Amino acid sequence: MDDEIKDIEKDETLEEQSEASVASADDLPTDEHSDYRPVNRFDAAAVHHLSGMYQNWFLDYASYVILERAVPHIDDGLKPVQRRILHSMKRMDDGRFNKVANIVGHTMQFHPHGDASIKDALVQLGQKDLLVECQGNWGNIITGDDAAAGRYIEARLSKLALDVVFNPKTTEWQMSYDGRNKEPVTLPVKFPLLLAQGAEGIAVGLSSKILPHNFCEICDAAISYLRGEKFHLYPDFPTGGSIDVSKYNDGQRGGVVKVRAKIEKLDQKTLVIREIPFGKTTGSPQKPSPFIESILKAAEKGKIKVRKVEDLTAAGAEILIHLAPGVSSDKTIDALFAFTDCEINISPNCCVIEDNKPKFLTVSEVLEHSVDRTMGLLRKELQIRRGELMEQLFFASLERIFIEERIYKDKQFEEAENVDAVVAHIDERLTPFKPQLVREVTRDDILRLLEIKMQRILKFNKDKADELIKKIKKEIKGIDRDLAHMTDVTINWFTFIKEKYGAEHPRLTEIRNFDTIEAAKVAEANQKLYINRQEGFIGTSLKKDEFVCNCSDIDDIIIFYKDGKYKVIRVADKIFIGKNVMHVQVYKKNDKRTIYNAVYRDGKKGPYYIKRFFVCPITRDKEYDITQGKPGSKIMYFTANPNGEAETIKISLDPASGRRNLLLVRDFSEVAIKARTAKGNLVTKYPVQRIGLKSHGHSTLGGRKVWFDPDINRINYEEHGKYLGEFNDDEYILVILENLDFYFTNIDINNHYDEKIRIIEKYDEKKTWTLMLIDADNKGMPYLKRFMLEYSKKRQSMLGENKDNRPLLLTDTPFPRLQVTFGGADAVRPAMEIDAEQFIGVKNVKARGKRVTTWTIDSVEELEPIRFPEPEEQAEETADEETKPTDNEATEPTTEQSPEQPATEPEHAQQQETEPTTEPDDDDTEEIKPVHQNPNDIPIQLSLFPDEDDI
Repeated sequence: MDDEIKDIEKDETLEEQSEASVASADDLPTDEHSDYRPVNRFDAAAVHHLSGMYQNWFLDYASYVILERAVPHIDDGLKPVQRRILHSMKRMDDGRFNKVANIVGHTMQFHPHGDASIKDALVQLGQKDLLVECQGNWGNIITGDDAAAGRYIEARLSKLALDVVFNPKTTEWQMSYDGRNKEPVTLPVKFPLLLAQGAEGIAVGLSSKILPHNFCEICDAAISYLRGEKFHLYPDFPTGGSIDVSKYNDGQRGGVVKVRAKIEKLDQKTLVIREIPFGKTTGSPQKPSPFIESILKAAEKGKIKVRKVEDLTAAGAEILIHLAPGVSSDKTIDALFAFTDCEINISPNCCVIEDNKPKFLTVSEVLEHSVDRTMGLLRKELQIRRGELMEQLFFASLERIFIEERIYKDKQFEEAENVDAVVAHIDERLTPFKPQLVREVTRDDILRLLEIKMQRILKFNKDKADELIKKIKKEIKGIDRDLAHMTDVTINWFTFIKEKYGAEHPRLTEIRNFDTIEAAKVAEANQKLYINRQEGFIGTSLKKDEFVCNCSDIDDIIIFYKDGKYKVIRVADKIFIGKNVMHVQVYKKNDKRTIYNAVYRDGKKGPYYIKRFFVCPITRDKEYDITQGKPGSKIMYFTANPNGEAETIKISLDPASGRRNLLLVRDFSEVAIKARTAKGNLVTKYPVQRIGLKSHGHSTLGGRKVWFDPDINRINYEEHGKYLGEFNDDEYILVILENLDFYFTNIDINNHYDEKIRIIEKYDEKKTWTLMLIDADNKGMPYLKRFMLEYSKKRQSMLGENKDNRPLLLTDTPFPRLQVTFGGADAVRPAMEIDAEQFIGVKNVKARGKRVTTWTIDSVEELEPIRFPEPEEQAEETADEETKPTDNEATEPTTEQSPEQPATEPEHAQQQETEPTTEPDDDDTEEIKPVHQNPNDIPIQLSLFPDEDDI
């Protein structure tokens, strides 16, 4: 019984404690962000829904992350942790380096998070090389190596940071998270720091990605904005590389920039990457790099043919790519851009905190806000300084009156009973002078007078006091003038910091327009294509069937059938295409130089037509027809010609036709090239027994017109840039660089050209070049030489092997006249005129030449020639110039005409039958067996014989 009574009393006690806890919870102030209340765990009926809790708490969390963690503030361009780090470093600053561990610990007074996040943020600030000077191993932005532990590395504020970031007089302060210290709301940064450093952060529901920009260009843009001029700002990355900003969109959402690594040719078998895209690293043995892995994966997939990748990165990036034998270095460079991280896209997203809210702005708007705020801060500093000077002027004047009038010797002053009496007496004595003062005299001012020591009074000098007052007034006047011209003051400020720090921040990333690389054109042929004609399959996995050609796994192939149908499909492992396949080859997009020659029968017993056509443009997987589409139509003869070759064929008619002359001869060069839908020219209405090749032909397309686009340093066939001329297969392009290195290339659009090109033109082996240079091997004497350039696969130099040789003048004028002006001690000598042709003969480019003079040369100019090439010599040059298209001329070959404007057909082609002028011997004709594919890329010929039933 006693035990039961004790249990009942215990239960009643627990209930009372529970009710008391509920009552105490109800007495607490209501949380404005949540409706949560503690629940009585003894009340089984109590239920609380979590949905409201998560909704409110998530919003609180999201707001905190956006405002206090991830997104920079527009006023100073800093995140809270960065601001607190710089504030701590300023408090610790004594001009010497401080250990990072010490800085981190000091920053934790203001930052309510872990030391690791503070150290990482400090390392990132140091690696930007702008506000923090580093000492020790701070990691490497190129290799991605981490910084050493905080106890081993040191840091201090840079001179730039001390100049533009701090001013306690203009700083707005707030209490730290624990209420023990004051920290800045934002730092008074007098520079668009956000654009110079860049920023990246992922918050809850949004992110920010602001790319870094060049220091000097920011200053120039700020000055342009202040002057009311237009400006443009583009990113500049510490890792270098090149960038295409055509779609930057002023840093707004939706914009994109393309960034490329800098790839150079070490030799024909080796490429070297010296600069990598922003955000990528070369990695290390302990920390593999996705950048190099992307190259290795592309090689494994056969996109590029690489023998070995070697990482030699140290202070700067250096990645050697050893190519497989026979691989084009130019094509490999394009493939690296197309299939690896050597080219990446970066999407900026300029999100900042303004008025405690995230806002999406443009880079120009951020710059304008920063410049306006800089002007406001400079104005505030001037106003504060003016106020301080006014105080100095006031007290200097007050002190002079106090001492000069000897108020301190007044009887009332000496006999005053207390301080109040003294203050009253001094105030009364100052009454006549108060109009001269800049403000009212207060009790504190008079008390300050009483603190003046007698020693200072005895040493008082009226002239010095007047000089001080005059100096203060002059400075105030200058400040007033500056306050009236704040725009000029701000321009001078940006000019000052650019002159002081601009040399330390040159542009590292080259701005260029990138060419569009078509992956199918640069992908290596890493697959073999096979065809099973009996079953109608084609693909890369049919290794036991007939080999067609090499291809890549992203190529398209074009298939022609015996009934005249054709289509383009994507390469696959195995795909059904049907039977009666006549010809298969890799299809090149927008290729108008591959010309197909065909003779077809229109219908089962219809007439025969001859046509030449190209296949462009075309839709993948759509079926087209060479013939007019009548049932029973058949291809009688077919060739594919990669350079528009036109052969001559002989057509044997069926003896049953009743014709006396059963042999016709047709030359495809007399047939106009038209679109694929063209009908063609009538050959004969009589049945054909067979068609054979009489003789091979040559290209009817002529040379290919080539242009050079200096914006992307690539050649093209689409009339972009400088016209170089019309090229045949055995003609070359001559490239002369600024340092007078020169080399030759073919007209492959995959070719890459150097940046600093002096001359690029069609190579003329008969052209004579004249060069005057300073020969370092001969005491810096000037030499003159004339030479013709001989084609070579190697890069050569006009200046010789000594790299200290220096060019004075280079010209291709046939008979140049040069004027040499002397300088230095020989400046008084008259100028010397040289007839280059009379002075020296034409020799090899490696010849040293002939010494011009022993006097010091100041400059060399080319004069107007007095002799010109003979008319016979000019004839060839005139003919070449006439081949250059004008604005009103068509740019396509004259043989390529649209169906709407058919070419005039040859007279014999318009007749139904044509008698050959001579009867060819049997030995003059060559009968061709069906050839379905030619891997050597020569004209592909096919002769089909009609079935006996068709005859």
